[in-house]
Amino acid sequence: MAGLQKILIVLLVLILVLVALVFSLNNQMAVALNFLVFETQPHGIAVWIIMSFVLGGLSGILITVLATFRTSVSRRQLQKRLTRAERALEESKGHSNRTL
Repeated sequence: MAGLQKILIVLLVLILVLVALVFSLNNQMAVALNFLVFETQPHGIAVWIIMSFVLGGLSGILITVLATFRTSVSRRQLQKRLTRAERALEESKGHSNRTL
């Protein structure tokens, strides 16, 4: 089953590369991007679009990693608080059993 999954992933990647290649070959017109302060060198439209997808994917991965890290830290802190509360509960049960 794992072999089939790897084959499907490789096929999907190859199809995406082929689609990107066909897209870039059909969109060769050079365009310079103008940001208010500066202007870029002219590149094909496909280059700008593919770069924007790549940068969007990378920024999405970065945001996910940061959110996962934050959640992990929060989980560890909550786990420590839970452990302390359980110890305190056990101690209070021990004290109440001794007084009876």
